[in-house]
Amino acid sequence: MKKLKNKKVNNLIKILFSLFFITISTIVNAQQDTLQLQREARSLVRQGNKLYNKQKFDEASIAYRKSLSKNSKYDKASYNFGNTLYQNKKYKEAVSQFELTAKTTKNKISKAEAYHNIGNSMMEQKQYQQAVDAYKNSLRNNPNDDETRYNLAVAQKKLKKEQQNKKNDKDKNKKNKKDKKDKKDKDKKDKNKDKKEGDDKDKKDDKKDPKKDQNKDQQNKKNKDKKDKQKQKPQQGKMTPQQMKQLLESLNNEEKKTQKKMNVKKSKGRKVKQEKDW
Repeated sequence: MKKLKNKKVNNLIKILFSLFFITISTIVNAQQDTLQLQREARSLVRQGNKLYNKQKFDEASIAYRKSLSKNSKYDKASYNFGNTLYQNKKYKEAVSQFELTAKTTKNKISKAEAYHNIGNSMMEQKQYQQAVDAYKNSLRNNPNDDETRYNLAVAQKKLKKEQQNKKNDKDKNKKNKKDKKDKKDKDKKDKNKDKKEGDDKDKKDDKKDPKKDQNKDQQNKKNKDKKDKQKQKPQQGKMTPQQMKQLLESLNNEEKKTQKKMNVKKSKGRKVKQEKDW
């Protein structure tokens, strides 16, 4: 029984040693694979750099992408890939690669350069606030970079102008809305005023002042009586037939009286014809 126990212990030790060697072997192989991938990634970056210097940006981009497929955290590959995208005016995609570089690199100068290029890409997209933030991050990692400081000043100036333009546009829009509202209110007020005047006129026509109507009726009656009276009274220079008849009769009578008097006078004044005595 004692020998059997020792045999089991020996077998257990052998198994442990086997597992240990397998683990070590796996780690070594993994490291070798990693190193191999890193060597391939560096080789592809060098290949991409040659193409980049020849301004063959599309071909260089392919080389950098292959390098990143070998080592996704290779900051030089992501940085250079971002540069090729920038040269091809693919600024949004370039920012993603520069951000990857800033995240993976441990070198402050490399980090500052990545943020500097993020700022440049944002400037090309006229995203001035993001550009200002990127340049500031670059200077935090490399305060002595005069080019970044200059770019920051330009970005701040453009941002200030953009904000002023937005403020002016906002004020203009606000004024236009106010003017539009005032005009609408005025039109509505004028419309209500016209309607009210029309209603008041209708009410006035429908509901007259009884006292005023009574006075008006009395005045109308007076005017009518006056008119009738004027009709009955002959106007100056005109006579009624009856008056004319009376006047003629009176004239005839006067004429007869006058004629009679004339006849009498004629009779009294007639000379007597005397007989001559010779």
